[in-house]
Amino acid sequence: MKVLFICTHNRCRSILAEAITNHESQGRILAKSAGSSPVGEVHPKTLKYLNETGIETEGLCSESWDAHEGFEPDVVITVCDSAAGEACPVWFGQSLRIHWGVADPSKIEDETAARAAFLATIDIFRQRIKKVLDTDFENLSEAQLESLFNELATV
Repeated sequence: MKVLFICTHNRCRSILAEAITNHESQGRILAKSAGSSPVGEVHPKTLKYLNETGIETEGLCSESWDAHEGFEPDVVITVCDSAAGEACPVWFGQSLRIHWGVADPSKIEDETAARAAFLATIDIFRQRIKKVLDTDFENLSEAQLESLFNELATV
């Protein structure tokens, strides 16, 4: 399965989701991330807290969803409120479109609070991806897969 995580600036939440998914899935899911208005760099704390939790950061970058035109994701997941309402490019085709709104930890200035928020966000994505991996998702119908991903929006 191929999953594309989208957040407007592609510098924090979508990057976290991509890295965590690839780490946890060990190849069962191929994840990428993109933004509608990418800033061109990954937030430094995103990299810091991924590294702190043992998740590989090499190759992570902030880029436009146009860079993934040939990726053909099975599932497109928006992870921030501003990206949820955006019109997805027509090349997403028949991809399932899911929204997993998560607060942006990169907006927190206090270092102690920011660390707690980043670790909580990492934990949210880890829990969601582990629940996908605990299913036989490869053999679910499209409707069952959509239901699974939608249910995880509240985990």
